[in-house]
Amino acid sequence: MKQVLDIDRLLEHHLLMCRVRAFEEAALQANTENLVLGAIHPSIGQEAVASGICFNLQKEDLLTSTHRGHGHTLAKGADPRVMMRELLGREGGSSHGKGGSMHIADFSVGMLGANGVVGANIHISAGAAHAIKLLKEQRIVCSIFGDGAINRGPFLEGLNWAVVFHLPVLFVCEDNGFASTTRTSAVTGGDGPAARAEALGVPSTTVDGNDLIEVDEAARSVMPSIRQGKGPHMIVARTYRLVGHTASDPDLYRPREEVEKAWKKDPIMRLRKVLQQTDIDLAILEQHELSAIKEMDGVFAEAKAAPWPPLTRAFEDVQDIGDPRQEAF
Repeated sequence: MKQVLDIDRLLEHHLLMCRVRAFEEAALQANTENLVLGAIHPSIGQEAVASGICFNLQKEDLLTSTHRGHGHTLAKGADPRVMMRELLGREGGSSHGKGGSMHIADFSVGMLGANGVVGANIHISAGAAHAIKLLKEQRIVCSIFGDGAINRGPFLEGLNWAVVFHLPVLFVCEDNGFASTTRTSAVTGGDGPAARAEALGVPSTTVDGNDLIEVDEAARSVMPSIRQGKGPHMIVARTYRLVGHTASDPDLYRPREEVEKAWKKDPIMRLRKVLQQTDIDLAILEQHELSAIKEMDGVFAEAKAAPWPPLTRAFEDVQDIGDPRQEAF
């Protein structure tokens, strides 16, 4: 049976993925100009996961992410102008410039934050989901983590917690094959994330993470049962990071032929080819790319011109319970 495509939906996905790609490229340019303090972990090549998963979340749903969280945050609905200001440490950033890239967050759209500690967001997601259950709300929590996280304690603890208490969590393993610069298969026993999840009682769905349609359909199919209180589910999205682990990573640990082959499976180009096989005018798709670049170039220019936070910001969001005394430091 021939697959029936929702063209309007796919066009929205295409534009969103183009915006994520353009934001990442602008962030890399900011790093090149030494405007970013700390590391930037680009997600170029993984846009189908961000768009395919987060497009299906409702605004009131919650999201946690990894240190590679720009795309997830933008796809959840965050304002890229606020995000870029945060990356540059400027006033008007989502955390007043204090969090930066690795801790990007925006509570206004339910994005609880990226996390510099591998796998730590899994615990946070389980805790947030437990709160939702106690409050008898219909929201769900989406926890996105990398394949390297499955070898850390939070994966076992977080999934086990979610199963025992039937928590409304969608776990998403964004499996790009590498834990930082180490090929994950070389340091992972057993059959990988899906097998480990199912051993704990969490049903799992594995998809081609570079196929936007497949990711979108998987997310759309499993979220209703989670929302109805039937417990957690995990999606394993196999993808590939097309650039270095960080903005400064020369990426010498991967054969050039492997990376070049992966570029031929670029998720944006794959969706573009699907749309070109319909009656969609190529000019529409090209306009998506151009408008995304123009938008993010403007976002970057605006962030560079933004003022630095006043020094008084340094004393905000600091715990003062317990009457801390200067002599204690």
